[in-house]
Amino acid sequence: MEGLTMATSLSEKQEEIYDEFYDLVNMQPKEIEDWLETEESKSVGQTKDGDDESVGRQSARKIIEIKRTNKSDLSDEQVDHMQKVCGYIKRHVAQEPDGDVSETDWCYSLKNWGHDPSK
Repeated sequence: MEGLTMATSLSEKQEEIYDEFYDLVNMQPKEIEDWLETEESKSVGQTKDGDDESVGRQSARKIIEIKRTNKSDLSDEQVDHMQKVCGYIKRHVAQEPDGDVSETDWCYSLKNWGHDPSK
């Protein structure tokens, strides 16, 4: 992980981010990987100029890596991404549409960020 700053021990704030991340990201790495293979996953999200893949799908790949990293080995950059993920999930959950959401872009987008609202 060349170029990354390692957080040898997490600060109190980073511990809070870590705990919140693991509360909100309720999908396991394999579940996320399988989800990313679906057309539903590919059908939602915004892309930045020049990118082929949505921001959420790019985030999902980072989430998989984070969830497979030992807590003591997390980089500051990974903790920063964890905070970004928490913010996105909280904002998106607050916008839940009425009715059955299981096959909605809202649900698909959250899954791209590692949160399955049906759990």
